[in-house]
This record gives sequence, C-alpha cells and structure tokens, in this order.
Amino acid sequence: MFTGLIKEIGRIRALAPRRGVVRLDIDAPGLAASTQLGQSIAVNGICLTVTGIKGRVFSVEAATETRRLTTFESWRRGALVHLEPALRAGDPLDGHLVQGHVDGVGQILSVKKSGGSLLMTVGLGPDMARYLTPKGSVAVDGVSLTVDEGPFRDRFTVNLIPHTLQGTTFAGARKGRKVNLEMDVLVKAARTGSGWPGLEDSLKTPALSKPAGLTMERLLAKGFGRLGSKGRS
Repeated sequence: MFTGLIKEIGRIRALAPRRGVVRLDIDAPGLAASTQLGQSIAVNGICLTVTGIKGRVFSVEAATETRRLTTFESWRRGALVHLEPALRAGDPLDGHLVQGHVDGVGQILSVKKSGGSLLMTVGLGPDMARYLTPKGSVAVDGVSLTVDEGPFRDRFTVNLIPHTLQGTTFAGARKGRKVNLEMDVLVKAARTGSGWPGLEDSLKTPALSKPAGLTMERLLAKGFGRLGSKGRS
C-alpha cells in the first residue's frame, strides 16, 4: 500500500529481459540506501519488488501482465521515474490509499499554465472514468492528485501546484505523454460493492440476486424471535 506521495525521482540505468520478465535497474541513492531485498516500491505507480541492490542502484522485475497494462514498454534508459516505498504501520497517510495496481493507461491531452501552477488534462477510457468523482483522488504515474469538477466522460483535469511540480516529473509534461492511472480504491469499492470492476453487473444475475442462507423471514418462520412462556414477564 502507498499514499501517492513521491519520495524520490529515480533514473533508469538499464532494462534487461530475463526469463520472461524484464529487470529494471534504477539509480536512486536515497531509496537504495534505505530499502531491503523483497520490499515493495512503486515505480511510476506500479508496485514492484526489489530484487537487487548495488550501491545507489536497486533492481526490480516486471512480468508480462504488468508490462501489458502499464506504460512500462515505453520506458527507456535515462528516463526519470517517480518512486515511493511501501507505507509502513504508523506512517502518516498524507495522500490517499494507493495500491500500486494500475487500472490502465491514460494520455495527457493538454497542459496549460495557471499562475504558478499547471492545469493538466488527461484522457482515459469510460471503464476508468466511471470511478472519477468531483474533488476525489486519482494516482497519475503514482502521484496522488485531486480531480476537478465533473462530468467525467473521457477526461479529467488536475491542478499541479508548484510543490508538486518540484517533486515530480510533471514540470516537463507534454501533450501526448502516456501515464499510468490508478483510480481511487475507495470509490471503486463504493460503486461496485467490493472494488472489483464489473461486480455490480454480475450481481444482477438471477442466481445471485435471490437471497440465500439465513434471512429474517426464514428465522421467524422457524419460531426464532418469538418469546416463549419463560421469556414473558
């Protein structure tokens, strides 16, 4: 679990295919010095496991499914990436709950200056747009951001304040850039009943719409809830 608050910007040193996965070496002196093998780190919003540490460089590995659902395949040596270590018990939750499980890829449609801030509009599919809510949260390349007012058919806009621009790669964001998106897990849970996209549709099937097991009607029919002679005053 993460919060969407970036701790360090790392630089990709190498990408190497290895037995069905791709190993990623990232230069990040701060995190490399404080992390351990087996720990989780969100890299541009993707939860990955640390598999190696050497000096100021740590390594992670990405499986085929991870590469398919994210912007990973477009990453190149020298690229900058957002890094956040996993949340620990007792750490402050200053952003929002981020799982590191990317829902899909969006694309920056426009970047406009607004005083010292930037207004960034991101396009996305309706399957993800359904989980946007006015003034709610969304993780963009792992960064916790607040969305603007709706309606949200195929896009949303966020206001990148100077503090966010200084601590992320968004100061150099341009139209056309692909970004990893993770929708707010609490909104997904509220709108689907469990956070599983599509669950509400499956609940409409006759087999699942009928009450099963114990119900109040069945309990009353069996005599439960009715006071016997020993229960009356």
